[in-house]
Amino acid sequence: MNNTFFRRARLFALTAGFIGLLGLAGCGKQEDKAAAAPQASAQPRVYLVGVESAYAPFSSENEQKTVVGFDIDVMKVLAKKIGIEVKFVPTPFESIFNSLAQGDLDLLISAITITDERKKSVSFSDPYFVATQAIAVPANDTKVTKMDDLKTLAVGTQSGTSGDELVQQVLGKNSAKIKRFESTPLALKELEGGGVDAVVADEPVVKNYIANNPNSKLRTVNDPTFPKEDYGIAVRKDDPELLAKVNKALAEMKADGSFAAISAQYFGK
Repeated sequence: MNNTFFRRARLFALTAGFIGLLGLAGCGKQEDKAAAAPQASAQPRVYLVGVESAYAPFSSENEQKTVVGFDIDVMKVLAKKIGIEVKFVPTPFESIFNSLAQGDLDLLISAITITDERKKSVSFSDPYFVATQAIAVPANDTKVTKMDDLKTLAVGTQSGTSGDELVQQVLGKNSAKIKRFESTPLALKELEGGGVDAVVADEPVVKNYIANNPNSKLRTVNDPTFPKEDYGIAVRKDDPELLAKVNKALAEMKADGSFAAISAQYFGK
């Protein structure tokens, strides 16, 4: 081997070493930059709110499939006051409590009557609305004037509601004359078609349906013996901190007039 060969080999080795050092230096700079770069901030938690999507004027889907209504507007202001982000999740009423218990939902607002039985499984906020039940019958029906008049009739209800419970007290828990539906509008549609003789449901919902369906030819009957019902927002029993925040925000809404403004929009003064 001649000297030229050794000189070329030496030059190659020196060049490779120099390139290697540059690579190490580059890696070091990249690692320094990675270490110096701030960690991406965690995404804020979104609280999932269970609502029924066929219960106007409290909550229902509009033409754009967006849930709107009194309960929705109340929860939006509550969330803003609490400082949380919420997402409304349309959920069948008969399964809404199970969805909360399983952790699929964080809160419920859906014209939910506060009852001792429901208190066993969920925690309720302070009441935010007072309602009562109403009987819907065909406009030409003059025989039904009170709840007892339904004893021999086929009566439609929404499954799992306080109206359903009230009908059971009159007709019997396992009465075949009770026709249960997934939503109150479906029960009222059945009444329109003659499939049932009457429907018992929350008065604001029944009146809203009749007002927006003038061709339904239905009327309401108010029984003075119907008890007043308080609606509440439900959370899991193991979440007292969230419940306290909801109650605080609800009290603020009632004090600053924002709750009254929403109520006037849907139910008048």
